[in-house]
Amino acid sequence: LDLLDRQGKYSNGFCHWPQPAWRRPDGTWVPSVANFTSLATPGQVGSGHTGLVTLLHEGGHAAHFANIDQPSPFFSQERAPMSVAYAENQSIFLEYLHEDAAWLGRFARNAAGRVIPWEVIEKHIRATHPYSVTSLRAMLAVPYFEKRLYELPEAELSVETLLRMAAEVERDIQGGPASRPLLCVPHILADEASCYYHGYVLAEMSVHQTRAHFLSVYGTIVDNPNVGRDLTERYWRPGNGTAFLDLVKGLTGKSLVADAWVKALGEDLEHKLTSEKAEYQKAVAAGARVKLEDADLGMRVLIKDGDDVVCDSNDAGLGALCRKFSAWVEAKSRLRPRREGCGRLC
Repeated sequence: LDLLDRQGKYSNGFCHWPQPAWRRPDGTWVPSVANFTSLATPGQVGSGHTGLVTLLHEGGHAAHFANIDQPSPFFSQERAPMSVAYAENQSIFLEYLHEDAAWLGRFARNAAGRVIPWEVIEKHIRATHPYSVTSLRAMLAVPYFEKRLYELPEAELSVETLLRMAAEVERDIQGGPASRPLLCVPHILADEASCYYHGYVLAEMSVHQTRAHFLSVYGTIVDNPNVGRDLTERYWRPGNGTAFLDLVKGLTGKSLVADAWVKALGEDLEHKLTSEKAEYQKAVAAGARVKLEDADLGMRVLIKDGDDVVCDSNDAGLGALCRKFSAWVEAKSRLRPRREGCGRLC
């Protein structure tokens, strides 16, 4: 795990696998080796949130590919026949925990060990939920731009045309200039990620359908062993031996539809606050099912900063690794330079 930003580091989170997981014909298990990044900057306001979201997203990819159990490494490849929607379903499912009050109530603690106050969660929900459809529109804008781009006759291709098309798509889909301009989206600029982004839309659709299924069947998602079992058996273990739409239907019992996503977008703000507060209160009362000191992921975890090893779970376990990493981040935060005349970290 390479989780902090630094000069010259690639400015987008990603995950890759030097060694895919698979099972040999004699039954021997070959575990995966996964590397992934995040982009947190200690001392920078808001960077912790960005770093956490990226950590959960890329960690979802790592968990998925670590649990593919098939008789060939070709089932553990992110290339075709594995679809973008299938791969991103797993990462976005875990990413959604950062907005789940049931997860925050169990695991979001400050340096003193105090749980995140409900008032902070409430403020976030009030500030974001009424506008949540804008993130969907931002996602849709990318494939609509790509569609126009690749349908454009070669003779009409020019810098001016690209800029005009991007502005028109932002206006038509997002209502005006985007906070992240379309031509800054890295997927559009990289050949291996072109025609990729629509997969995020399908994946998020499936995430909402999967969450709705778990809530209807089990009542809870966070710290629920049944959820982990179902994800492992139905989504992760098959690898790309099963098509995305078949996987979703196999777990949820329904073909992929947008109903759960539309319902979530249209949920009344006060109703959402009431339900999330109830889940938060139950989570705080219950606490984490597994304490950090007792956690065993069945793997070795290395946290690095470029080529430098920050901490290694082989030294003293996962709990010690987390404490050492936390102290290292705190030290990094104190080292951030202050601007002349600025009374805070800038």
